[in-house]
Amino acid sequence: MITSYNQKSCGDILVVTLTPNAEKQIVTTSGNVTRISNAETGQATGFNIANVGAELGIIGENGQIFLNEEQINILNANIKSAGFDEIMKVSPSKLVIGFVESLSNHPDSDHLHITQTKVSDQKSLQIVSGSPNMKTGIKVVVAQPGTMMPSGALIWDGALRGVPSSGMIVSGRELHLPGAPEKPGALVLPNDFGEIGDVFDFKKGATLYTNGLVDTNY
Repeated sequence: MITSYNQKSCGDILVVTLTPNAEKQIVTTSGNVTRISNAETGQATGFNIANVGAELGIIGENGQIFLNEEQINILNANIKSAGFDEIMKVSPSKLVIGFVESLSNHPDSDHLHITQTKVSDQKSLQIVSGSPNMKTGIKVVVAQPGTMMPSGALIWDGALRGVPSSGMIVSGRELHLPGAPEKPGALVLPNDFGEIGDVFDFKKGATLYTNGLVDTNY
């Protein structure tokens, strides 16, 4: 679940994104709550909830919002009072520290590689990457499916030239980190930056390039 809020651009509306938009959608509004669903399956793909900013304490926020349990309870109460059945749960950031376990050549590209990248003790993802500095044994930042990037782009499961890819290994430029080079290339983290599966710490990451802690010569 991705929740975002931008009062200046969209008004007092919390946007809840659950899955990628369906090709054919049904939009149902009840009171302050609008439910968007897949027309073929009936599955909810998202909600727009109006006039909830003050109740959630998010007036003035801009961009992705990570709701705590109390805020989630308020969100669920609004959805239920509108007559909808879905129940939201606390959803921490899916932008995490990963570890590239293996690397193989893409069968239909001379610059893409297929990685198996560990994102927790129990989970590894197949991610296709075109980063010129990609190799095994490095710590990277992984935007798992269901991530909102600083640009506002949403990351979902996909495929690159026919090969499934679950998420993206990201660059410092894509993370909008100060001093990041304006060229393709994964952000390779220092080994002591954090543990595999930890949520990426933007405050700590802000000094990686300015203090020369990452290699940009590739």
